[in-house]
Amino acid sequence: MSVLQRETSIPANSTVENIYAGSAFEFARANSVLQMALCGAATGLVGTIQIGSRVVLEESPLAIRTSMPIIPDDFYYTEGVLQNERIIARIRNTTAAPIICRSIAQLQATR
Repeated sequence: MSVLQRETSIPANSTVENIYAGSAFEFARANSVLQMALCGAATGLVGTIQIGSRVVLEESPLAIRTSMPIIPDDFYYTEGVLQNERIIARIRNTTAAPIICRSIAQLQATR
């Protein structure tokens, strides 16, 4: 199983286009099942999840948690990923102060 785990500060009134950009697992290495959790440290973060060109989560408010997401409680998003598809988590901060986004993505290769 491959795991992407991030704690990213999202600047005030800004968007981070892909919090997984640059990760070794940004592009799936094999056909996989993706399970993802996204949480904001405070109200005001909205997120979009895409696998390649498929939208898994249209821009929506994120759950609020002051710690890393809990397995399995916070894993709301599950999607199949084909080999070499890009995993995109776009996070937008709608407030006038930076907010931390915590995320975990688990990729389980299928046979």
